[in-house]
Amino acid sequence: MESSFTVLAEPSRRAILTLLASGERSVGDLESALNLSQPSVSKHLRVLRDAGFVEAKIDAQRRVYRIRPEPLQEVDAWMAPFRRYWSARVDALERHLDRIATPTRTKRKSRKQR
Repeated sequence: MESSFTVLAEPSRRAILTLLASGERSVGDLESALNLSQPSVSKHLRVLRDAGFVEAKIDAQRRVYRIRPEPLQEVDAWMAPFRRYWSARVDALERHLDRIATPTRTKRKSRKQR
């Protein structure tokens, strides 16, 4: 079995997961949304299914796929120690944007008062 990161490294697989994040979809729905061939979508879904990222159910004549959260939770848990590297920067960016937005608001108020 491929590692989770190997599976997620493929852009088409990430795109499939992104679409499935909003709800269940059939192979045909994924084909249309991604502009990929049916064999290509099926190949990527097989890899995602084998790695445990998605599961399928039969709905009449079609298979409908949905995300299985457990492998994503494992990836999230692995990334947890690294979040401090970007969360501190995001917090700093937010503070900076707040600082530069405040003078703009003050200037607008003073112009309206004139």
